Amino acid sequence: MDVHKFLKPYRVDHGDRFRLKDIDPRDTNDFASKEHAQELLRAGVERLAELQDKLYAQDCWALLLIFQALDAAGKDGTIKHVMSGINPQGCQVYSFKAPSAEELDHDYLWRTTRCLPERGRIGIFNRSYYEEVLVVKVHPEILNAQHLPTSVVSKDLWKERYEDISNFEQYLGRNGIAVRKFFLHVSKDEQRERFLERLTIPEKNWKFSMADVKERNCWDDYQAAYEEAIRHTATPQAPWYVVPADHKWFTRVVVAGAVIDALEELDLGYPKVDATTREELKLVRSELEREGGNEKKKRKKRKTKS
Repeated sequence: MDVHKFLKPYRVDHGDRFRLKDIDPRDTNDFASKEHAQELLRAGVERLAELQDKLYAQDCWALLLIFQALDAAGKDGTIKHVMSGINPQGCQVYSFKAPSAEELDHDYLWRTTRCLPERGRIGIFNRSYYEEVLVVKVHPEILNAQHLPTSVVSKDLWKERYEDISNFEQYLGRNGIAVRKFFLHVSKDEQRERFLERLTIPEKNWKFSMADVKERNCWDDYQAAYEEAIRHTATPQAPWYVVPADHKWFTRVVVAGAVIDALEELDLGYPKVDATTREELKLVRSELEREGGNEKKKRKKRKTKS
């Protein structure tokens, strides 16, 4: 499968002409079957593990994956399935909920900046600083809790935040942190079905919150906020992927493909040792092989005596 061709309908590099309505949440890209997609996902997980091993060994690049979505779009499940083959030592996952009192006393990028991945690692943000141009834009009264000087809360606030976020992501790229952003695009009908499932199945009751209903009532406002955020912050260096999310199996294939594509762009490889080190390794290898040969002779001798 041509990964670039497969991902093209969902990747947004330039947001000027982006319209959320152009991407159907029910889309499955003409996949022959769910089983075919699951086979590709298994192969993708294996490939992802290989690339992550090289990323960790090379210790130069880091990869930041940002997941944004409305409630019940499947962020947690997507992260769980796509990253299932990753070495835990090389992956860090952070979930950002409502900011604490300490976080509100800092600029809005502070709490996420502290969690950026080190070189050689994959960092995952389950929600992120984008909440500041999504939830806060839909509920502007939240700004009151941020203790911002009145002089900086102007009609250009959202435009300025888009610029700050784009500049921040450019800064990350220039410092060896590749950024990929995912909006899991679920339909309102599918969200309702998933909410009903959470209310009906006792084992899933814990997933439901009354706040989910409140946010659902702001559906149109959130659709507009996401469209604006993507339009203003999509760049070739930090693209958005607007992923159809009505079919979880398809969502996972798209995300896996995008992560693999991002890692392959980094030209990863295992570190090469210099000539001096190679000679040292040869000596150590010879010594270990000699040691092994001596042990075999001793065991053979003991066996003969017995």
